[in-house]
Amino acid sequence: MPFRTPAVLSGAVLAAAAVLLWPAPALARPAAPGWSAAPAPGGGARPSAQDRPYFYLEGAPGAVLDDRLALTNPSRRPVTVRLSGSGTGGRLAFAAAEVTLPPRTRAGVPFTLTVPAGAVPGSRSGTITATATAGGGAQARVPLHLRVTGPALSALTVEGVSVVRGSGDGAVVRYALVNRGNTVLRPRVALRADGIFGAALHRPARPLPDALRPGQRIDRTEKWPDPPALEPVEVRVTATAGQGARGAASATYTAVPWGAAAGAAAVLAAGAGTWGVVRRRRRTRRGRGGAGPTAAARTATGTASGSVPVPGSGARA
Repeated sequence: MPFRTPAVLSGAVLAAAAVLLWPAPALARPAAPGWSAAPAPGGGARPSAQDRPYFYLEGAPGAVLDDRLALTNPSRRPVTVRLSGSGTGGRLAFAAAEVTLPPRTRAGVPFTLTVPAGAVPGSRSGTITATATAGGGAQARVPLHLRVTGPALSALTVEGVSVVRGSGDGAVVRYALVNRGNTVLRPRVALRADGIFGAALHRPARPLPDALRPGQRIDRTEKWPDPPALEPVEVRVTATAGQGARGAASATYTAVPWGAAAGAAAVLAAGAGTWGVVRRRRRTRRGRGGAGPTAAARTATGTASGSVPVPGSGARA
């Protein structure tokens, strides 16, 4: 919620708006030098650490929360301070980013904290800081605690499981863990591989060294030093976390690709078939070559004995 107050409030404006002036009685001792900042109390009481030692704000994602910061200048000189905030994850907006306090003055500066629309339910801490623009830049810090309300959702997925050959005879299992909820998770991961002849790999669930923030994705690898050489196996990665979060995914792996083996077998079969055809053709050619002269000889013999007269065979002397 934007403010229309100018960026710099003069001492006169503050005094006319919502500033409580402290009268300086005669013969009073000089006020202690310095200034302070604290959460503004209710009912017009004087702010102190006993009233509100810190700010506490609570709201749902997207809410705009408001409060007031009390600045006190007990000295006889004006003080100008700049205001800033950090650490809560929300957006802090002050009625004035720079405030000038007249001597012996207390002012209440309104501010708003906008909770991000996608904020995760839970508590977080920040700080509101007032920094003097002169005199060495003295600072006053006030803690701010924010609690984001809303239902907690724990969700975890395992994605992109794959197994690739590693160095030597080993393999590497690759996968990713993704926090799909709005709570911080500490996953535990188990690996298992099952093949034709039973379990080829079994690693019980073990915790990961790092927590998984909402929306965070981490890519991980697991070494598998002795996978089966020829047996196809199904590798399954299972991840669990608190509040019932669970995810699993799997992939199939064979050290010698069956597709390549099938291709090689097909080539060998094709070669064997071709060789058989060639051999049959050679045998056929040999058989035809032996029968040709015999048939010709039979034809020539039949012609000489039957149909063609032999010269001089019918003449008489």
